[in-house]
Amino acid sequence: MIDPFLVIKILGFSALSFAVALLATPLLTHFLYKYRLGKQIRSAESAPIFASMHAGKEGTPTMGGILIWGTVLMIALVFSALAALTPDTIFAKLNFLTREQTYLPLGIMVVAAIIGLFDDLLGILKIGKNGGGLRMRERLLFYLAVAFIGAWWFYFKLDWSFIHVPFIGDFEIGLWYIPIFVFIITATAHSTNITDGLDGLAGGVTAIAFASYIFVAAALGKPELAVFCAVVVGALLAFLWFNINPARFFMGDTGAMALGVSLGVIAMLTNTMFFLPLFALIMVMESLSVLVQLSSKKLRGGKKIFLSTPIHHHFEAIGWPETKVTMRFWIISAIAAFLGIALFVLDRSL
Repeated sequence: MIDPFLVIKILGFSALSFAVALLATPLLTHFLYKYRLGKQIRSAESAPIFASMHAGKEGTPTMGGILIWGTVLMIALVFSALAALTPDTIFAKLNFLTREQTYLPLGIMVVAAIIGLFDDLLGILKIGKNGGGLRMRERLLFYLAVAFIGAWWFYFKLDWSFIHVPFIGDFEIGLWYIPIFVFIITATAHSTNITDGLDGLAGGVTAIAFASYIFVAAALGKPELAVFCAVVVGALLAFLWFNINPARFFMGDTGAMALGVSLGVIAMLTNTMFFLPLFALIMVMESLSVLVQLSSKKLRGGKKIFLSTPIHHHFEAIGWPETKVTMRFWIISAIAAFLGIALFVLDRSL
């Protein structure tokens, strides 16, 4: 039986988040353009194909992800404060910030966002290797650090030490839960980061993934988590309004890292890590394309399989317009997410 009030909360908070983010965008873009906080495009020496296709985007403001996590944080804190100040009013029922369901997704989102913001600033100031901010190994270390925080909280604070294998059952895995958790969070964060390479691409596929988890969380009896995902989706849609080609600003690491880490945490919180590859299929494809390319170059004497990676750049290189790549990847994401939801429902019914 669907709770009508929960449906109203989900739709209402998603609409509110969209409106707040939409209204806040002019302030953010004014700030980004005023102080010329623009993205630096990789040089033709290090990435000739990429540079030839994206040279025109040099200087477009980055750090637009502030709009996403900033909106989510503000709405969560405002309604939590209203509920605390007026406990006997409707605001107590509207509060979705709870220790059991949303403290960790929100908290780890903000921590990851701050790290990503630091990386974005290094890139803008042309600090780091080739003036591009943190190197990949340095980013992975930050991903691992954030993932270990989440793993510690789940294992020692929430007493989680089991995983659910679809159509088979739950398995107690003890301390193995920690490295598995770390792998899921790190992989999701990294995959989201490399997917953020075309106007609207990362925003669209992450919106589909978070929308999938609205349904999953509601079905599992986690209403506050469902509302949290709805707030994220609303903010993402407002971000996409300005990020579709030609992008007014880019998400940046502050958005990609925050969304990726939070998405991984939600997958673990709902014990659906085996469904996550379907909810975020494009991100999996992007990461696999990079791994395949690197392996081929190492094992086959520098020979490449793709013209450029991640794979969205390969399709650009063979002549697909950027908008075609983005929209076709959105379609693939939606189909995979529907399949994931269908399998989730089937698993729950057995």
